[in-house]
Amino acid sequence: MKPWLLGNTTVRSPFRLREGLIALSTSSLQGNLRGREQEVALRRLLGEHSIVELGDDETYSVGRKWRSALSKLGFLYPEVPVASGITQTEIGQIDTITPNGWRLIRADTVPMMQECFLRALAAHYIPSALEKNFDFSMFSPLKHTLSIMLELERQTGESRLNFIEMGLIVQLTNGNDDLVEIVGSILALRAHRAASINKRRFDRDARDEAAQLHGYMAGTFNDYADTNLRYLKATGLVQNKGRGISLVPEKHVFIEKLVQDKHLPDSRHAYVEALCKGATLPTDNKDSALAVLDNLLHQLEKLGIPFDTTDKPTNTPADIAIVRHEIEKILSERNEEQYATKQAREWEEIAAYMELIITRRRTKTLSNGNEIEVPQAEAPAYFEWILWRAFLAIDGLVNKPYEARRFKIDQDFLPVGTAPGNGPDLIFVFEEFVLVVEVTLTNNSRQEAAEGEPVRRHVAKIVEFYEDKRVFGLFIANKIDTNTAETLRIGFWYRADDSKMALQIVPITLEQFEAIFRAGFSSGMITPKLIQDFLRDCLAVSNHDAPAWKREIEHTVQERVSNLSGL
Repeated sequence: MKPWLLGNTTVRSPFRLREGLIALSTSSLQGNLRGREQEVALRRLLGEHSIVELGDDETYSVGRKWRSALSKLGFLYPEVPVASGITQTEIGQIDTITPNGWRLIRADTVPMMQECFLRALAAHYIPSALEKNFDFSMFSPLKHTLSIMLELERQTGESRLNFIEMGLIVQLTNGNDDLVEIVGSILALRAHRAASINKRRFDRDARDEAAQLHGYMAGTFNDYADTNLRYLKATGLVQNKGRGISLVPEKHVFIEKLVQDKHLPDSRHAYVEALCKGATLPTDNKDSALAVLDNLLHQLEKLGIPFDTTDKPTNTPADIAIVRHEIEKILSERNEEQYATKQAREWEEIAAYMELIITRRRTKTLSNGNEIEVPQAEAPAYFEWILWRAFLAIDGLVNKPYEARRFKIDQDFLPVGTAPGNGPDLIFVFEEFVLVVEVTLTNNSRQEAAEGEPVRRHVAKIVEFYEDKRVFGLFIANKIDTNTAETLRIGFWYRADDSKMALQIVPITLEQFEAIFRAGFSSGMITPKLIQDFLRDCLAVSNHDAPAWKREIEHTVQERVSNLSGL
C-alpha cells in the first residue's frame, strides 16, 4: 500500500510555509509560478528572504516543491484539471494566495497560525478531489490519526503514538480500516519492540521488512513519518511525547468533536472551496464552542486559577473564541512557567544542543538514549531558543520566561521562527542587572555589517528603559569577527539629541559560553552573579585593541572554567 503524506518532505517545518507566503505576497511572482524560469525565480526569492539556503540545485526543484506544498494545503489556489468539470475561474487564479493563505500571513501569534494549519489539514482529504480518477472514496488523514490516538487512549489509558508506529502502521492505513484493528497492530508492534534487546536493530529490520512488502525505500517510512508528525503538531492538537506524539490535554474536548464530524465534500467544487477557505471547525458552532469553553474553565478551576466570565459575552462563536483564546493564553503561560522550572535539571541536554549548533551537526544521542535534533533550516531559531533555555536553567530571573524571549514557541516549547527585528533576541532581568543577548550564525566579515549597529541599538534601547539597573550586552556567535569585536569594544551610541551613551557589550563564541555553562553546572556553582562577574572581567580588559581583547576574553573564559572545575 502507498503511504500517505500530509505535507512535503522538502518543507518539513510547516511554519516556514508562512515565511514563504509572506515573501510571495510582496513579489510580482504571485500567480506566475509555472515553468523553469519562474521556479528559479521563486527559489531565488526564498533564498533572498533567508527561508532556504541557495546550495547546489541543478533541477531548481526547491521552487517547484514549495509551490506544490503551498497549493496542496490550500494556501495557494491549485491548478484545476480540465477533466474535473470545473473551471479555474470558478475557484481562483492559479498560484495566487487564497483566503486561508492570507489568514496565515496575518496570523501574528502561534495559536492563530495553528488554527490556519488546522483549517488546512481538516479540509485536506486523500485522495484529493483534484485527482483525475477521484471517486469520493476519501478520508481525512488528520481525523484518521486523531481517531487512532483516541482509540489508543481508550484501550491503554494513554494517547501516545510512537514514531515507528506512525511510520510502519498509521500512514499505511486509511479511513476504511477498522480502528480497533489498527490499534491492535500498533500494540503488537509495541510489544515486540519492547521485548527486543536491540531497539535500533529492531527498528531497522522492521523498516526493511516494510520496504520489501510495500515496494518503497526503507528511508521513506522515516521521512514520511517525520513530516507527518511535524504537520500534525502544527495544528496545536498534538504535542511531543518521547519520540512520538500525544493529544494536548487542553484540546481533548475539541478533538473529540472534530473527529465526530464525518461529513465529506459532496463535490469537487466544494472540496477545493473548503481547502482554499479553510475547513469549518467545531468552535465555529456555538454549542460546540460553549462545550470547549466549559472544559477550559474546568481546567482553570482544577489549577486554582480564578477567571471571571460575568462581563464576557458568549452570544456568538466569535464572542466565545475571544474568551477561549484568553483562557488558552493563561494556560499556556502557566505551562511555560512550569517548563522554566525544569530547565536546571536538563542542563546536560541544553549543553548538547549547543554542541550541535557549534559543530553544525543535525542530531546527537544523549546518554539516556534520547536523540535531539537541530533541523538545518531552523538552526538560527534553535540558537536563540537554546540560549533562552540556558538562562532559564541558570534561574534567578525577575521577568517571566515568556517576557525573556522575543521569538515564538509552540505547545512543545520549541521555537517557531526567530525573534523579529527592531529589538533584542533575548532580555533577561535579574535582581542586580539586565542582560541583553543577541546571537547570530553569521561568522565572516559580513557579521559586523549585519550585527554591529543593530546589537548596539538594541542594547541602548534597553539601557534607556532600565535606568535603575546596570545593563550588559552579550553577543554570541560560533566565530567572532574581529571587526565586530572592535565595534562592540568601542561600544558607544548617540541618542537623537546627540548625547553619548556608553554601552557594555561582550562578544564571545558559543563554544566559550558552553564551556562556562557546563563547568558552572558540573560544579553546582552556576548563578546570575557568576555571569555578571564574568562580563565585568571581560569588560575590564576591553582597553586593548580588538585582536588582543578577543585573546583576553578567551583567557578569562579558561580561567573561569579552571576555577569552577577546581583545576
